[in-house]
Amino acid sequence: MTENAYSAFIPEIWSQKLNNLLSKECVMLQCVNRNWEGDIKNQGDKVKIITPAAVTVSTMSTSNIEYNELKPTSTDLVIDQQKFFAFKINDVAKVQSNADIMEAHLRNAKNAIEEAQDSHILSLHTEVEEANTVGSDSAAVTLDASTIYSKFVSLALCLKNSNAVKAGARPWVVINPTIESYLLQSSEFISAYNVADKTLREGAIGRIAGMDVLVSTNLQAVSEKYYVLAGTNEAITFASQLAKIESLRDQNSFSDLIRGLYLYGAKVVNPKALAKMVVTAPSAA
Repeated sequence: MTENAYSAFIPEIWSQKLNNLLSKECVMLQCVNRNWEGDIKNQGDKVKIITPAAVTVSTMSTSNIEYNELKPTSTDLVIDQQKFFAFKINDVAKVQSNADIMEAHLRNAKNAIEEAQDSHILSLHTEVEEANTVGSDSAAVTLDASTIYSKFVSLALCLKNSNAVKAGARPWVVINPTIESYLLQSSEFISAYNVADKTLREGAIGRIAGMDVLVSTNLQAVSEKYYVLAGTNEAITFASQLAKIESLRDQNSFSDLIRGLYLYGAKVVNPKALAKMVVTAPSAA
């Protein structure tokens, strides 16, 4: 590559930097598991998921012990999401240091990837079972400062009734900034500052009804309704890979071409560990 302001760009180094950025700050990556993440090379790759069969417990008697044949089920996590970024860096753009400006560009690429990634995972609300839904599309819940706590208690109760909340499975709930403005007025909301020594997920603003609260601007209104998503990390499995990042010299200008390919997929593997609340879009408090 011809010597220029960004000739210090080394794909392997910046690939590692971008991977570190993506793994640390994405909201929904705090709410999924990556138990089945394997070697992902191409869009359409599949990660095999084996779900163990249920084991029954019987009362001991004088009769012979009968053995149940266990038949685990198999399903595929398909890596069907393919996102890329591609930008041109002109040689005359010699601002700051090479490392500083490249890091800024990669952070912008990371932000764009996270928005698409979060939106995709949040769209899985369509797979929440009816029994784990508070409100409905035809009768959405209206939130205000005085009722918001009771509605979030109902949401948490859905997870408890489906046996999703057990030892080691800490519930989470994702809201948008508008709903956050109401939640902050609830005396029952425990802010991150007051949670003290109790561990919260990275980026959580606090806890409500036993659930860690995270905020995402990607929880957009659909037909004047929001779908507030809650669950445990057992509900959704996720796999991703920054498949490639490379630099090319532009043949038509004094510029470098930087491009990257990011692959990912998400799947609901335990629907009972997922719940949602259908909320009418309130105006800002």
